[in-house]
Amino acid sequence: MPKTSGSSKTTGASPTWSHFKSKLLLKYTISYVLIFLIPLTVVTLLVYESAVKSLRIEIEQSNVNQLNQVKTTIDERMAELLDIASKISYDQKLTPYMVHHSLYSADAIRTLSQYKANSSILEDLFLYYHNDSVIYAPAGMTNINVVFERMYKYERWTKEQMLRDLNELKQPVMRPAELVNVYSHSDPMLTYLVPIKPNDQYPYGIVVYLMKESKLTGVMDSILSDFSGGSFIFDQNGEALTVNNHGTSLPAEDLAALPSLEPGIHSLTLNHDQYSVVVVKSDYNGWTYITTMPSYQFFSRVAHIKELVFLIFCVTAITGIAAAMLLAKRQYHPIKDLLEFAKLKPGSSHELQHRNEWEWIKQTIHDYSARIDMQQPYVRNQCLLLLLKYGQPNDADVERMIQGTGLMLPPGRGFYFSVLLAWDVGVEGERNWQEQQHLQEMLSEFEFSELDTRVYGLEFSPDEQFALIISVAASSHEEAQKRILPIIEAIKVLIVDHLRDIPYMGVGTLYDDLSNLNQSFIEASAALEYRMVGSNGRVTYFEQIAELNVPSAESYWIPRKTILKIEQGLKQGNALVTQQVITSVIEELKIESLSVSLLRCICFDLLNSLLRTASELGMNEVFTDLSSLTSFESLEELDSRLGALTTRICQQVERNAESEQHSLLDDIVAYVDQQYADYTLSLEHVALRFSISTSYLSRCFKEKTGMNFSQYIWQCRMNEVTRLLVKSSAPLKEIIEQVGYLDAPNFIRKFKKETGYTPGQYRKLYTGEQIDGDV
Repeated sequence: MPKTSGSSKTTGASPTWSHFKSKLLLKYTISYVLIFLIPLTVVTLLVYESAVKSLRIEIEQSNVNQLNQVKTTIDERMAELLDIASKISYDQKLTPYMVHHSLYSADAIRTLSQYKANSSILEDLFLYYHNDSVIYAPAGMTNINVVFERMYKYERWTKEQMLRDLNELKQPVMRPAELVNVYSHSDPMLTYLVPIKPNDQYPYGIVVYLMKESKLTGVMDSILSDFSGGSFIFDQNGEALTVNNHGTSLPAEDLAALPSLEPGIHSLTLNHDQYSVVVVKSDYNGWTYITTMPSYQFFSRVAHIKELVFLIFCVTAITGIAAAMLLAKRQYHPIKDLLEFAKLKPGSSHELQHRNEWEWIKQTIHDYSARIDMQQPYVRNQCLLLLLKYGQPNDADVERMIQGTGLMLPPGRGFYFSVLLAWDVGVEGERNWQEQQHLQEMLSEFEFSELDTRVYGLEFSPDEQFALIISVAASSHEEAQKRILPIIEAIKVLIVDHLRDIPYMGVGTLYDDLSNLNQSFIEASAALEYRMVGSNGRVTYFEQIAELNVPSAESYWIPRKTILKIEQGLKQGNALVTQQVITSVIEELKIESLSVSLLRCICFDLLNSLLRTASELGMNEVFTDLSSLTSFESLEELDSRLGALTTRICQQVERNAESEQHSLLDDIVAYVDQQYADYTLSLEHVALRFSISTSYLSRCFKEKTGMNFSQYIWQCRMNEVTRLLVKSSAPLKEIIEQVGYLDAPNFIRKFKKETGYTPGQYRKLYTGEQIDGDV
């Protein structure tokens, strides 16, 4: 039968092993592929981005250079026009007298024709003298109205504006390009008005240059040969003189923002697309030259680079993935060997809980570490003790451990109370250590599923008292309150079924918040002191003793249960709970309408409760300050003095408890130091001798000595053996038996493991050193 069972388990484990292996190999493969691909992808993207950026910089710099050339060329053309105007102003044939004289006017017209021929960008040229009705052109003298109403009719330049500009301008002005009707067709033209004499404060005439917009844009296009974006010229006031969008127009708001840009290269969003904008400004006339190029044009020029980069990436990626798979397979072998060495047991819980061998190894190490280093039972007891003494602690680690136990229920669904167990001294002494151990294990944690209740127990004092923390899942406080009696009865039945005697039980009040559990514990402690009023002298509810000695309805008095909580809180050394109760009493007294005499009597009753407890604890020194304690003039002053007295009493209780514990542990350690050679010495033997539980002894012994009981016994025996090996010549077996160790071979193995020598080698080595020293 055993063979059949083991065979079935082994067979069942095979799929799990294959599943583990494939999962782990896949995980390693993906990890190595990602480790390789992520840097490769990043480097590839950086190379591609660098190529695009370099090309972008190259194109933008080329645009800057070309735009500077455009600026230089157009500045030269504008300088030529100013030079022509200057020459006209100084030409003797073109003085007002000469052009108006009937004999010389024809010669003046020929001279204008020669000046027009000097510029390749001029469409026409006019000479006008202020307040004259005629205007002179290379084609002849014409009435001004005929020229600008029939020959050249502007779309936006009205007759009134034109006459004002011709007669009043004192500085050269370039009108932005606009549609001009020239006889039967329209052309966008620019008009350049230059007063004569140029830079003269009182000009007497004006030279009008007409240029087709295509002349300037043609200059730009010829220089920006392979440019496919928009090009613009703005005057010194930010007004667009020429606009060449090459089929793609910009919104007015985007166009208006361009002149404000500083010279240089800019990356902007125009018309919801990304553009590279190059700006150049002329120092000659303050004009701004701008080109805009959509950013996607840069990427279209690096298509060949993209293909090359992608090809290199694919080849490198395929090679790297193959290498990663080979490396992952090789990396898996040490873990497989480790698993075979650890001999993973088929059917174990780890097989079902973990996805691969590595997680099993990690969890196994974590479990051992938690059991050995963190001392889980001890930590659990400490967490529960914190709950009982201080309520829910404000510590994330402790709260996480409490949540892990299942004690903490969702808000509004959980109710909590505490129960304290104690046994008669006579019966307690009759129980042996096996029964004590069984009691501790039984009460450590259990549940009543039919009552939706979980119970957590811990031993909290050398007197073998047990505290039970009970959590009840219920929808309302009334529902949880109704379950208290059935829960207590179920606990009694459980104890009776496993032990020969029933304990006394003190039951605290039910609370809906885990942070108030310390209140319930103090109430349970108070109830346990009044155990004789309980049913059958075994169960006492705090609410029962609170109803004793109820004052008449005609007068106010501090409730009995409040006094009991204060006294028990002091005896437990719990200053937090005691101070909370005292403060609540003081606040209640402020609300009550009481006479001064009755109020002072009540205050003295409250003070007497603290003094009575201090007296029971042997703190007679507090009575030396009795005059200061009784000389209060307000409830706030009383609260302050009672708070200080509470702190003194609780600190004394803690000192007494520590002193008793230290004294007890000193006696225990001294006893072990004397009796370690007794082979019957054990933890249970010492616990029975000093009337404490084994769990309490084990926990406190390690706190005192830094090692557990068995380690301490072994260390004492080792020290004595090493001393006898060096100081005496007794046989080894006799020495081992003399220190209380009966299994000599096992002792020799442990001795060698700890010292590196056998006892014989140790004796020979250290005895020789001693002889040499004597000589």
